[in-house]
Amino acid sequence: MIVDVSTFVGPYPFRDLPGRSPDDLLRQMDRLHIDQAWVGHLGAPWHRDPRAANLALERLVAPHAPRLSAVPTVHPGLPGWEGDLAAAVAAGAPAVRTYPCQQGLDPAGPEMQALVLAAAEHRVPVVLTCRFEDGRQAHPLDVAPLLPAAALRHLARLSPEARLVITHGDRFLVEEVHFGLTSAEAATLLWEFSWIWGPPEDHLALLLETVGDRRFTFGTGMPLRIGDGAVAKLDLLEAPDDRVRRLTGANLAEWGK
Repeated sequence: MIVDVSTFVGPYPFRDLPGRSPDDLLRQMDRLHIDQAWVGHLGAPWHRDPRAANLALERLVAPHAPRLSAVPTVHPGLPGWEGDLAAAVAAGAPAVRTYPCQQGLDPAGPEMQALVLAAAEHRVPVVLTCRFEDGRQAHPLDVAPLLPAAALRHLARLSPEARLVITHGDRFLVEEVHFGLTSAEAATLLWEFSWIWGPPEDHLALLLETVGDRRFTFGTGMPLRIGDGAVAKLDLLEAPDDRVRRLTGANLAEWGK
């Protein structure tokens, strides 16, 4: 079972992006032999209030369950966000997304702390996205900074029950966060590896040995990224079957319990 924790559907505010419908996503999943995907709404990070985007996401994804699972966005700076979190849990969402840098929040501030702790009580992971595009191709109006390592370390220390999926992070962010945490604190984080280089740099192979292969999970970033890249990294690892199983879904299933 290959589970992709980083996919999107819906309109992207900065350019006309092809392949952003559920049917497009499913075709790519079939081609790459991906069984299930967590799906976010691509426009939600830049909505002042993401609730309309969440409704649109549910309409797009619901006909394709269980292969596609909607991961709604919670904005902890808005009144009533606790109800949005509770509704996501009641709907069976595998996680919730939040985007403090795009939402104008301090990534380690009181709003984010409250969300992480509330999600921990509900035993639902929070997905944090480090970036959407390489900064060299970003639109001039896309001025949100990258998620800082210090904020991720702070959130990881809030509770041993916290669960944070960090997507689109690179080797240097992983190292800066991981090696500043205790082993118990590091266990609250699961890193999606679509932005971590494979050969010839072999950043992913290095991190699997230094950080540990139980701290990583599969994601593609489609449609902003080509899904073949994540699959190719696994192939080029030439890893034993048990490691591949951990990286493509077993780590996620065990960590979420």
